[in-house]
Amino acid sequence: MRHIQNRKHHSDHMGPERAVTERGITTMAYIAEYIWIDGTEPTAKLRSKAQVIADDKEPGIWGFDGSSTNQATGDQSDVVLNPVLVTPDPIRGGNNKLVMCETLLTDMSPHPTNTRAKCAASAEQYSNLDTWFGLEQEYTFFEGNSPLGWPDNGFPAPQGGYYCGVGSEEIFGREVVNAHLQACIDAGLHIAGINAEVMPGQWEFQIG
Repeated sequence: MRHIQNRKHHSDHMGPERAVTERGITTMAYIAEYIWIDGTEPTAKLRSKAQVIADDKEPGIWGFDGSSTNQATGDQSDVVLNPVLVTPDPIRGGNNKLVMCETLLTDMSPHPTNTRAKCAASAEQYSNLDTWFGLEQEYTFFEGNSPLGWPDNGFPAPQGGYYCGVGSEEIFGREVVNAHLQACIDAGLHIAGINAEVMPGQWEFQIG
């Protein structure tokens, strides 16, 4: 476990001045935002941390304190971040990157919260088949304690015109939805589409 701790401590102390300067020679650098799924129950959350990396280097294995994400105990808190997909960062822009990671134990075996590992094994086992994989994610915008577009008192009109609707009287949050769609495209994700759902402020996007 010591080798993971040493790598983590070294990385955490690498400020921008260390990343862009080596032996007195200034080099360009980018920001890599490492993203992973934590161990929060019943619904896991996304976590992220950023590292400054020299332009001639690729994002490598990193680590984090799993005792703070419900993925380890305090006496053995190291969890490994293993990059599985690197995409352009559409928020920061430039040559900055998003680094999608799976979590590993310090012996480099899959962490118990790493459900991707079993999916990857199945994909490898049936790689000769034309497998399709996709997901739909529904979500609702809130303004204060109420869904976006709901009246201050009471409830909106019954569903009917909201689903795949148009117009400012039935559709709310489209500016954010369009910005999210463009960000996914810029990141190179296989986003397939978006649509308004059956309730004011409710939307859906599809990946795959």
